Amino acid sequence: MVEESDSAPADAEDRLLLDSMLGKLATYLRMCGYDAAYVLDEGEDPGDESLLERAREESRTLVTRDEQLARRAPESVFLRTKDIEAQLREFRDAGYDLTLSDEPVRCGSCNGDVVPVGDEEAVPTYAPGAEEAKRYRCRDCGQVFWRGSHWTDVAERLDELGE
Repeated sequence: MVEESDSAPADAEDRLLLDSMLGKLATYLRMCGYDAAYVLDEGEDPGDESLLERAREESRTLVTRDEQLARRAPESVFLRTKDIEAQLREFRDAGYDLTLSDEPVRCGSCNGDVVPVGDEEAVPTYAPGAEEAKRYRCRDCGQVFWRGSHWTDVAERLDELGE
């Protein structure tokens, strides 16, 4: 179980599995480029045993607020708090980098890979035009993304975490 570490920041290729109490954190971690599977993305919480099995089978670090569950996982990060900013600080203090990727690489909704959208490709009417912003599409769910006000808000929140 990882609680605090002086180690170098983790590589964004780390594979994470977040329990049912950490949905908002999953979105932030995905925006930072982490492969952050969230247990409720696939429906109901499967329970502790299934969560532990999935973490082992997929070589994922379990991120949880359940201390007993964290102790049972081969690799885990135990977070003590419910507050998202405090969770981000705890996660960072456990040795993980919380810097936004230069370009989106993970879907904030489903964790799928995100790829650039061509200038001539169809996008939803709410998306900005190609001349206004570079757009990205999730390969799994099809959602379209761009670096807009939400991206800026997340960047500011991460910057405000302080040391």
